[in-house]
Amino acid sequence: MATLSGGITGLPNAGKSTIFNALTRGGASVADYPFCTVSPNTGVAVLPDPRLEKLANLIKPQVVTPATIEVVDVAGLIKGAHKGEGLGNEFLSRIRGVDVLIHLVRCFEGKIPHPEGSIDPIRDIETIKIELFLSDLNIIQRRLTRLNKLLKSPIKQSDKTIIEILHKVEKALNQGVYPEKVISSHEYQLIKQEGFLSLKPVIYVANISEEDIESPSTHIRRLREFAKKEGFELIEVCAQLEMELAEFPDDERQSFLKEMGIKERAVCKLAREIARKLNLITFFTITGGKEVRAWTIKEGSLAVEAAGKVHSDIKKGFIKAEVIDVEDLLEVGDFKKARAEGKVKLEGREYKVRDGDVIHFHFV
Repeated sequence: MATLSGGITGLPNAGKSTIFNALTRGGASVADYPFCTVSPNTGVAVLPDPRLEKLANLIKPQVVTPATIEVVDVAGLIKGAHKGEGLGNEFLSRIRGVDVLIHLVRCFEGKIPHPEGSIDPIRDIETIKIELFLSDLNIIQRRLTRLNKLLKSPIKQSDKTIIEILHKVEKALNQGVYPEKVISSHEYQLIKQEGFLSLKPVIYVANISEEDIESPSTHIRRLREFAKKEGFELIEVCAQLEMELAEFPDDERQSFLKEMGIKERAVCKLAREIARKLNLITFFTITGGKEVRAWTIKEGSLAVEAAGKVHSDIKKGFIKAEVIDVEDLLEVGDFKKARAEGKVKLEGREYKVRDGDVIHFHFV
């Protein structure tokens, strides 16, 4: 099963490597100059889930293993990237390999230089958007050139359909409109393999200063208004603070957050949003009381696929799965008791896993 990932993108010096480190504790290089990140850093971010904590408190296992998601830190993008400026071509090829774009926008002032000479998050969003659109237009034009040659001879209906969809996407991009607003879900599936950047889900993240947490700057207020007008959700993160918090022991971190009046770390919200955009759900396994573990899997996946996530041998020898909703298990307090009360269901290979399932696999 292919690993799904979120890619952190944005202009140079927006704080991409800092937030990558905050999410993954990956120790990526952080410096105050463009293209500090040349090759992409890849790491895993823990997906916070209070249900796992409750299960651990109930089972009291030796090991508790949370679900994780893959995050990629890619070099900064600049104007002209679609023409190869900066690390343009390499950047675009790297970012095509991720499934969700985490668009980081700089909102903090300071000594760190901005490639455009000033802080303007709305301008920066538009810069990235334009570069992604222009890159996709280049691909469309090349694709249409090849397909149009086929028009001179008998052509399959499927190719005609692709041409029509590509023209729709081309028109939308030329008008500055995200293609998802003009094509159907069926049409999207037909051109999904083209890898258009403008069709990837986007998460917008504002990198703010610590002072902005209590007293938002003009940059933040403008960006909030822009996000509301454009209809996208904005996650605000002080990347520098979050990176420092990532190094704290758990008890010290919780104490610090409590003192600041912060209920939850911003990177925890971001991790959950990445999982949501990736259409991931979580299921749990309990290994003989020794380990309680959370796993992510694509929504709509079958029990046999979930078994393969745990181990290839379990998938190969799959017989059946005992399944109970985590809330039901927490309410009953014991798997054997829940089984006796009929709350545990036997499912086969084709069972569609639901978010929150606790699964015990039987295999040979």
